[in-house]
Amino acid sequence: MDGAKDTAAVREVLAEVRAQGRTALTAPEAKRIADAYGIAVPGEGLAGDVEEAVALADGFDGPVVLKIVSPDIVHKTDAGGVEVGLADAAAVRAAFTRIVANARAYDPAARIDGVQVQQQLPAGREVIVGAVTDPTFGKVVAFGLGGVLVEVLKDVTFRLAPVTGDEAAGMLDSIRAAEVLRGVRGEQAVDRRALAGQIRRVSELAADFPEIAEVDLNPVIATPDGALAADVRILLGEGEPEARRRFGREEILTAMNRLMKPRSVAVIGASNETGKIGNSVMRNLVDGGFPGDIHPVNPKADDILGRKAYKTVADVPGDVDVAVFAIPAAYVPAALEEVGRKGVPNAVLIPSGFAETGEHELQRRIVDIAAEYGVRILGPNIYGYYSTWQDLCATFCTPYDVKGGVALTSQSGGIGMAILGFARTTKTGVSAIVGLGNKSDVDEDDLLTYFGEDENTTCIAMHLEDLKDGRAFVEAARATVPKKPVVVLKAGRTSAGAKAAGSHTGALAGDDAVYDDVLRQAGVIRAPGLNDMLEYARALPVLPTPQGDDIVVITGAGGSGVLLSDAVVDNGLRLMEIPADLDEAFMRFIPPFGAAGNPIDITGGEPPATYEATIRLGLTDPRIHALVLGYWHTIVTPPMVFAELAARVVAEERAKGNVKPVVASLAGDTEVEEASAYLFEHGVVAYPYTTEKPVAVLGAKYRWARAAGLLA
Repeated sequence: MDGAKDTAAVREVLAEVRAQGRTALTAPEAKRIADAYGIAVPGEGLAGDVEEAVALADGFDGPVVLKIVSPDIVHKTDAGGVEVGLADAAAVRAAFTRIVANARAYDPAARIDGVQVQQQLPAGREVIVGAVTDPTFGKVVAFGLGGVLVEVLKDVTFRLAPVTGDEAAGMLDSIRAAEVLRGVRGEQAVDRRALAGQIRRVSELAADFPEIAEVDLNPVIATPDGALAADVRILLGEGEPEARRRFGREEILTAMNRLMKPRSVAVIGASNETGKIGNSVMRNLVDGGFPGDIHPVNPKADDILGRKAYKTVADVPGDVDVAVFAIPAAYVPAALEEVGRKGVPNAVLIPSGFAETGEHELQRRIVDIAAEYGVRILGPNIYGYYSTWQDLCATFCTPYDVKGGVALTSQSGGIGMAILGFARTTKTGVSAIVGLGNKSDVDEDDLLTYFGEDENTTCIAMHLEDLKDGRAFVEAARATVPKKPVVVLKAGRTSAGAKAAGSHTGALAGDDAVYDDVLRQAGVIRAPGLNDMLEYARALPVLPTPQGDDIVVITGAGGSGVLLSDAVVDNGLRLMEIPADLDEAFMRFIPPFGAAGNPIDITGGEPPATYEATIRLGLTDPRIHALVLGYWHTIVTPPMVFAELAARVVAEERAKGNVKPVVASLAGDTEVEEASAYLFEHGVVAYPYTTEKPVAVLGAKYRWARAAGLLA
């Protein structure tokens, strides 16, 4: 940041506030901190009486603003403690008297330190800059439109603090009203460098001092000549959150490799009785062809499914990588201690009956036991997990063995079964399906770290309801996104976090608003719904990485072309402006009543040769970076004829080095379903009956390519 930070001055102010038992800083205290961090504020001073106020006002050019200063009055405007536009001594005297009287009427017991006299800022664009302590992500910085309508418009964006200069500058373009900062209707643009500097300094302040819970600069008056904070509000927290047990990257990889690639599995509670969870887990492991050792553990059995059973896990010979628990919750602590003493590194806890049912103490107990022995816990309250490349089906649910590159996780068992059904229906090849349940220990950042390095995984999709440690997840995502896409379905679009807010920034920082921006900051693709998450996960590995932004729509139906064009724009993509020579080249293949331009309408009655020629031209011209195909079912070019020719042309051109993403929308009778499936299997992401879905998938691929630094 520009200039040195005076952290000692900030600590001195905070110590004074804490010594008085306060959490809200007065305006003069906030100014001292602002000055210490280079946060630009207008000239001001504290007046203890009317004459001091007049003298201070006389030292400023132009009108002044008066504000009550009281450690007991946080919302000055509500108390009638603010007056603006005071241009002479008489106005200052009258305003001083009114403000003090209003404050005493508002709260007779309030301590009044005096009245702040502040130079009134010139007219400019009112914005808000702030920072809050988010329960998931810790310190986040906010920027948006400010002033009195800030909580009505809610045009605000968030980032993890501290931010870099580039991230701060990017925030200016991330609000809906970004254009007004660039100047509209003849107005000059605001000083973007000064505004980004305010954002950066606030983010540094919040990150450097964990005890600062909220910072509010509202409004910041942004002009072509600078950005000054007219009001600074700082609130302290009432305590530090409990520190979460953290693991280093190598520790995580070591544990997760043994979990996902075990050589030996013990099933605690294995059973011969059909219908028991312990029986289902054993059958899936055995029938799934797991090549490692499978050890049933049951004190009442000698043999389970033809395998020797052991009274306790301690009796199992040799090392065990994973212990799968299929016993009631009440028996888990004792069995987990045995697992710990045996030196088993991973426990997969299928049983429910823990925190999800109010048994928080029982869950804390198993976490403590695991920590004592160095055991990592997956669960409890899960369906188990699948690691297909290891032929491992450690679950009581239906087996799945189609190997591929998609790793899927879910916090919910029901969602996990939806994932399984989707994978089966679409023949999606998966590297793993993992249930997380209560996430007492292992969570998304552990698995993301592993899948980021897993040679069998090319795309990761995660359903989550919350994150235990948002910062750890972001760290793992940032390490993974440059190598492979990460898709997240975040459930629970609530604003519960705003209920106890003490500032405008805090009120704006609803749970979902922060999640949305921080996940984007980390390069994660956020899916709007379950089907979207699953389709992104299935399709992204199929699509090549685009090399540029120019997209061309080729369609056999004008109506589809319009809808596909709308979808391109809606997904933040760019329709290519077709140059004259390329337009002429397309017109050679299109009937006179068709239309070049973009979309290119070849009309519905054209034979397969027209589709082939236009698609091939789109693939061979280096100025075109992606194709969106709109097919219309006709007898002249039936669905499977279109599918086979499109797949062939794409394959032929890719073999020549013309590798571009191609997506297709097929409209027609039920035959388009088979045609779409054929295209998908042959490298063209295609869907029947929809113009939105193929373009949404293409948009997701573009978002990942940009986040990964593969597309400028």
